[in-house]
Amino acid sequence: MIRAAAIALGALAASACGFTPLYGNGAGTELSRMAVSAPDDRFGYRLREALEDALGTDLGAAPTWRLTTTAGQSVRPIGRRIDDTAARYELTVRLVWTLTPVAGGSPLSGTETAVVTYASADQPVAAIAAQEDAEVRAAAELARGVRLDLLTALAGR
Repeated sequence: MIRAAAIALGALAASACGFTPLYGNGAGTELSRMAVSAPDDRFGYRLREALEDALGTDLGAAPTWRLTTTAGQSVRPIGRRIDDTAARYELTVRLVWTLTPVAGGSPLSGTETAVVTYASADQPVAAIAAQEDAEVRAAAELARGVRLDLLTALAGR
């Protein structure tokens, strides 16, 4: 009984303060109508896939927005083994995005940064697999950040 009263009181307080859900004005549905372009390389392909998944891109609908991205990567060794080789690597990806209405208008832009680490491996194939896994994780993290940025920007319009 007390729990139900607390929930009802919380809902009443939230509605009285002018709170509007992020998806309340349709910003969430606009995300699916974005054409995503990313750099034409291995990481760009992964980034475009992650962004299209995060935004729920409807490839059958005509886009109303164009999302353009550029990414820069840096890898640095962290941790040392006894033979002075790197034990782990840190991959930092900085993404700059620009959202432009297809019909014309002022663009929105922002930046996101993702930092992921991966273990060093002695076998070449394992080292490549670890680096590729780090790129996939970085792309997913960037896509989540861009999605939140876009929802916030579109909710304010």
